[in-house]
Amino acid sequence: MRSLSRLFAVLALLAALPASMALAAPAATVEAVQAPAWRDRDGRSMPLEPGMEIKSGDVLRTGAGARAYLMLAEGSRVKLGESARFTLHSRSLQPEKAFRAALDVLAGAFRYTTGKLRKAMPRDVAIRVGTATIGVRGTDVWGRTDKDGDLVALLEGRIEITRAGQSTEMAEPMTFYDAPAGKAAEVKPLDAEVFARLARETEIVAGDGAAGLKGKWKVVAGAAPTQAAALDIYDEARGAGFAARIKPLQGEGDTWRYEVVIGGFATAAEAGIAATRLKAATELTPTVRR
Repeated sequence: MRSLSRLFAVLALLAALPASMALAAPAATVEAVQAPAWRDRDGRSMPLEPGMEIKSGDVLRTGAGARAYLMLAEGSRVKLGESARFTLHSRSLQPEKAFRAALDVLAGAFRYTTGKLRKAMPRDVAIRVGTATIGVRGTDVWGRTDKDGDLVALLEGRIEITRAGQSTEMAEPMTFYDAPAGKAAEVKPLDAEVFARLARETEIVAGDGAAGLKGKWKVVAGAAPTQAAALDIYDEARGAGFAARIKPLQGEGDTWRYEVVIGGFATAAEAGIAATRLKAATELTPTVRR
């Protein structure tokens, strides 16, 4: 396997190429979001929302209690837990056919799962988790980095981990690489009950109040008779990490009113949970509607 640090360096250089060399397809797309979460690009922060395209060099952030799912162009899924900070580097010209990327987990927990129907497609993926760099091949891997150190759990497939100049091959499912800060790393067996608790850190389940691509229910953050007043509501909701949009509604004659909505919830209950989170983070009084 080629040097993983070299792959990161090459992709960082490619990220600086002119816009004319941009990807033919987005490197990744947001699949689901449990707010608050943001995408940072060119000095601007925007709330994550289902369907949002992720480009090489974007930084994704999740807040307290948040989650986000990304679908990579080649069919693999990345799940991010709360208080995560993540960036992706790629300049694959046809990422849906041959994918080369470096995923950088700067903080928090993640899970990377290769698409089951596309395991055999050409891909060269490295994942950096704190001080450890992982080369993956047809893999389901979970990891986390924080002030106490780095942890990487292999659920399926095979990985090579490089840390402090030392390489470790892992091919045994349900084992984990434990690398405490300032100490030597060890490979240990992973108890199924322990992993169930770890996996919940990156999993979105019913009752989390997450938005997806097909949900029909909405959170109405507020309504106003003028665009200016609606923009105040819009700014407050988006500043809190919720992907609000302004919806103009025509009344009688030439009158208009403006609703600020957050869509994509599968049920009224999910929208209600998101509304409660929005209310706790702002001074708004949101409602739920289909």
